[in-house]
Amino acid sequence: MDQAVNSLGLQAPGSSLSLLGMFVHAGLVVQLVIVLLLLASVWVWAIIIEKTMTLRRLNREADGFEDKFWSGRSLEELYDVEGAEPAHPLAAVFGAAMGEWRRSARAAGADVARSSVGQRVERAMGVTTMREMDRLEKHMVFLASIGATAPFVGLFGTVWGIMHSFSAIAAMHNTNLAVVAPGIAEALFATAVGLIAAIPAVLAYNKLSTDLSRFAGRLEGFSAEFSAILSRQTEERA
Repeated sequence: MDQAVNSLGLQAPGSSLSLLGMFVHAGLVVQLVIVLLLLASVWVWAIIIEKTMTLRRLNREADGFEDKFWSGRSLEELYDVEGAEPAHPLAAVFGAAMGEWRRSARAAGADVARSSVGQRVERAMGVTTMREMDRLEKHMVFLASIGATAPFVGLFGTVWGIMHSFSAIAAMHNTNLAVVAPGIAEALFATAVGLIAAIPAVLAYNKLSTDLSRFAGRLEGFSAEFSAILSRQTEERA
């Protein structure tokens, strides 16, 4: 009896229903689905940890840079220290603006420089902000994709496993719950793993998207303030 059950893809009554036991006795397709979902879950958590730590570090560095920026020290001196080789996005935006402002200030034709320097500086800061945010948003699409598709991938494994179990049950002509339950439990295990991968991905995507939007707003706010400062200095030089 036990050999017949196993040959048809079902566990014998009394077989282990532990997570490892269900994985070992599941069909090949269900095992592949579970492995893929577990790998996706590991990658999801790696992205969550990396993004969270990166945003915390960047906000600390931005706080320190803004303290230096508003301390009253020379912009030229701050550029030589922070902007020439920026180590974080806020310094990169500052460096792009100062670099463009310096080039515009040295350009021939003061009237032309005064009329276009503001646009050049704003364009340089806008491009830099976009580039830095694109870099920070890397892998966010993966989080969204896993959050949207992982439950359906797990459901596919479940449906496949249940179809296989029912085929084996029909061949055995035995609907005893002790025989049916293990195979169905193995199939449902794939859906559970899909949810394990999807739920953190969805929650992290929403949280990280909010944090990234807040950081982008911080860059844009600094850009607007710095653009106004450079415009005033350009007028004073005229």
